[in-house]
Amino acid sequence: MRRPDLLVVGGGPAGLATALHAARAGLDTVVAEPRPAPVDKACGEGLMPGAVRALTALGLHAPGHPLTGIRYVQGPCRVEAAFRRERGLGVRRTDLHTVLHRAVLDAGVSVLPLRVDGVRQDADGVSVPGAGLRARWLVAADGLHSPVRRSLGLDRPARTVPRYGLRRHYAVPPWSSRVEVHWGPDAEAYVTPLGPELVGVALLTAHRAPYDVQLAGFPELAARLPPHTAVTPVRGAGPLRRRSRTRVHGRVLFVGDAAGYVDALTGEGVCLALTGARALVANLRTGTPGRYDADWARATRRYRVLTEALVRARQQPVLAPHIVPVAARLPRLFAAAVQALG
Repeated sequence: MRRPDLLVVGGGPAGLATALHAARAGLDTVVAEPRPAPVDKACGEGLMPGAVRALTALGLHAPGHPLTGIRYVQGPCRVEAAFRRERGLGVRRTDLHTVLHRAVLDAGVSVLPLRVDGVRQDADGVSVPGAGLRARWLVAADGLHSPVRRSLGLDRPARTVPRYGLRRHYAVPPWSSRVEVHWGPDAEAYVTPLGPELVGVALLTAHRAPYDVQLAGFPELAARLPPHTAVTPVRGAGPLRRRSRTRVHGRVLFVGDAAGYVDALTGEGVCLALTGARALVANLRTGTPGRYDADWARATRRYRVLTEALVRARQQPVLAPHIVPVAARLPRLFAAAVQALG
């Protein structure tokens, strides 16, 4: 039985970034991911400047469309702000995955076509029943609905109205270099430029209804996206709100969405995954895995506070219609929030 230092369960950005950091730190690392590369996912596909920095720190560059800021739109009301120091990047999820996956293979990490639903651990390591795998440490990077988190009884119930994400791509030229967020009565639509003739449109909503029905709630946006320009099927994800009782459970550590997630409203999922991966491996390397939970909480505090506040305001009928008008009346505050995303 092979006994690597680290077994990473899940081959999305969080898992692959963890594996890459670990391999470069000299840890014998294996990734378990049952889906063939590249793996797609319902994702807004806008990397904030912090995510671009994290990729660059790994020596990686993904193809995409530069993002210069964020624009909020609600009927005739508009407010926008630029990223001040660096740009973001609109990049197809499959392209991002390809870059990370290739880097992991080049680093000598094995990616096994294996699904892991549960684990057993003791004082010396973690085993995957029936798979012949045992490692000193296991990192669960297996997404929002983490089977590993659930098998260990670490799920915490969410007390907010569940929200869902839907995404589709359209072969139309981007009309802006900013991520455009259209606010409707019950949903938001996120338009991300991805290439010269491609935009991604992600819908975040608390209502279970088909994509086209939800998009029709944004008539100005829908007019720019004729049905014949749709070039990918609809992908969905959710409920988005996920809570974990801890990020460290014995020799099992959690990263990315599996560690806990508030909402996609601020577009920081990939950034959190990449920075979380770096912090996790840094603690394993220094022999302080127990500190990772506190490091994760500190690194994600701004995201959790800002996103929680926006989601709560979004779900209040009295407050929701005023989010964009207030941002437009307080452009410096909006600009400060956009800089915080950077």
